[in-house]
Amino acid sequence: MGGDRREGPHYRQGFLGVDWHYDSEHERYRIGRIVQGDIWDSNATSPLNMPGINVAVGDAVLAINGQRVNPARSPQELLVYQARNEVQLTIESAETKETRVVTVKALASEREARYREWVEKNREAVHTLSNGRVGYIHIPDMGSDGYSKFHRCYLAEYDYPALLVDVRWNGGGNVSSLLLEKLARRRIGYSFSRWGQPEPYPYESPRGPMVALTNEQAGSDGDIFSHSFKLMGLGPLIGMRTWGGVIGISHNHSLVDGTRTTQPEHAFWFKDVGWNVENYGTDPDIEVDIAPQDYVNDIDPQLERAIAEALRLIEEKPSLEPKPEERPKRGRM
Repeated sequence: MGGDRREGPHYRQGFLGVDWHYDSEHERYRIGRIVQGDIWDSNATSPLNMPGINVAVGDAVLAINGQRVNPARSPQELLVYQARNEVQLTIESAETKETRVVTVKALASEREARYREWVEKNREAVHTLSNGRVGYIHIPDMGSDGYSKFHRCYLAEYDYPALLVDVRWNGGGNVSSLLLEKLARRRIGYSFSRWGQPEPYPYESPRGPMVALTNEQAGSDGDIFSHSFKLMGLGPLIGMRTWGGVIGISHNHSLVDGTRTTQPEHAFWFKDVGWNVENYGTDPDIEVDIAPQDYVNDIDPQLERAIAEALRLIEEKPSLEPKPEERPKRGRM
């Protein structure tokens, strides 16, 4: 069908940052899980985590803004048009069966809260399964958001004996070279002060070997980062072949009726494969997929394999460690 493109309806859906569980026996929508995210950031956590709300898993939401929740009217239906608005929730305690009303500010999106929770879950898993020997970073895109999130994690994780860099689901952008510049630093020494801890040189350089995770949803600058990580010899690439789209477009030309056009403006060439990352992507060194049943069972075989590879590399290529006991002593005669 031709003609003008028609905009769809905009509902401004509100969210509470929870996983719902429907209790068919009592016809209740109960809270199955409360998303944690960054509990210090009201835009990146469930509003039920705010001080004084005191809502627990298992409690039921009986009404929203005085309208009853029932099998025919879900909580999400009653939160339509409530994004960023204060809403009143009638809560029934699972423990005491008492009801009370609390007021919270509905989220416009749960994406950031669920993303932060996923990253922290991965980081905790990496630290636990490696016995504190591997650090973890996830880079969601190659724009300003991804750049800031890289440094948020990098400064806390780069000094582990090995580092796992995760670019799965990377949405692209144009800052990959800045991140690779930092990851490519090779630690060659330490700066010792009289009283403080030794500082690595170059500063903020990775302590030991690295591995990278990628998948079929990493594209554009995510493709470029994944291929460059391999090509620069920073470490093995694990996961699935990337998306394969590195020709950039611009939409800076308008027609008389207001239509905007796009056209290819930027292409990418590598010394090993030429132009062939476009329409193909880059292959991992070690291919590991996530099967549907893995998602159902909350298993991440890609992450597990990357941890195992990082631990193997620690044994093969030990990190450069400071030796303060060998510090020279210079005293007056």
